[in-house]
Amino acid sequence: MTKKVIEQRYEFVQLARVPGANVSALCRRFGLSRDCAYKWLKRYAAGGKAALADRSRRPAHSPGRLSAAQEAALVELRQRHPSWGARKLLARLAQTGQRALPAVSTAHQVLVRHGLVDWPPGTVPPRPWQRFERAEPNELWQMDFKGHFALGNSQRCHPLTVLDDHSRYALGLRACAGETDAEVRGHLIQIFRRYGLPRQILCDHGPPWGNGAAPERWTALGVWLLRLGIHLSHGRPRHPQTQGKDERFHRTLIAEVLGRRDLHDLRLAQAAFDHWLGIYNTERPHQALDLATPISRYRVSSRDWPEVLAPIQYAPGVEVRTVRSYGVLTWQNRSFGLGRAFAGLPIGLQATATDGLHTVQFCHQLLGLIDLRSAALPKHQLQPLLPLSASFT
Repeated sequence: MTKKVIEQRYEFVQLARVPGANVSALCRRFGLSRDCAYKWLKRYAAGGKAALADRSRRPAHSPGRLSAAQEAALVELRQRHPSWGARKLLARLAQTGQRALPAVSTAHQVLVRHGLVDWPPGTVPPRPWQRFERAEPNELWQMDFKGHFALGNSQRCHPLTVLDDHSRYALGLRACAGETDAEVRGHLIQIFRRYGLPRQILCDHGPPWGNGAAPERWTALGVWLLRLGIHLSHGRPRHPQTQGKDERFHRTLIAEVLGRRDLHDLRLAQAAFDHWLGIYNTERPHQALDLATPISRYRVSSRDWPEVLAPIQYAPGVEVRTVRSYGVLTWQNRSFGLGRAFAGLPIGLQATATDGLHTVQFCHQLLGLIDLRSAALPKHQLQPLLPLSASFT
């Protein structure tokens, strides 16, 4: 019986207990029969997380009192999570059933007395950034690579991270050998099969989901996400705070995993990631969530992963043109560079309220504008699409 199996059962139970959860859909995504699913739900209701092991039960927690036992529990939890402060530790003890907990200041003094606080004298923690969040889970996911690091076998690990904006639930933390389309796409398919599809994904301008400059700023991976019905947006160049929640997740990953152990290879790195991810999602109190856990605010998406991509269709009144093999759209005797990622795919063109100005879209995503009022360039030169924010007189 492995810890990973228990964590998967625990994740299923937590998601299935969310009000309005579709248990049948969760069974499909986790590969469980309904009988097995309700068995784990019943066991969890009777005995908590410990009851999800194969009939092994951990002893019940000691009664919560301001006592030596409670102090020992606080110290033990801090030793398991050295980067958690007194407030998080108390919140976690409350989640596990402890009662009559001490004040934060008292708990901090316990940590100081046991030599478990090493914050430099005279310094204070930085104030958290002010951030906005989406109203519901799966409205926006943030996706990025945390900077790669060396492994013990001379390879490098590129951690791929996927985070739900509303709940801070970490949907994916994968130890990748590189940052290629094929590797990212394979991991995303696994994530989509389990959690469903988001409405939008936010990522940076780097490969494999962006190239930065037009006309080749769209990549094959980005176009694939658009075909899945996912809106794709990119943060401002050199502004990592655009993806602030994912950046904060990276700092936590460094503090609690990467900075505290040496990882020999990708297999061991993934095992460490899997173990920590269960703690992060289901146990670790989150300051931005009023010390709730991410899983308490997350529920799986109602949009299922399609094993086969649907054909591309446009609404009546949209003029459709196919992009040539070298990434060029020809229309009204003019040529526009869209990028090779769109080669062979249909693009929609539609007039706006401004005469001569047309939108260019792929599936649901607006790519830019075409202004036919400007003088046409020679046929061997490409006209770029105008940005959607362009204004006209």
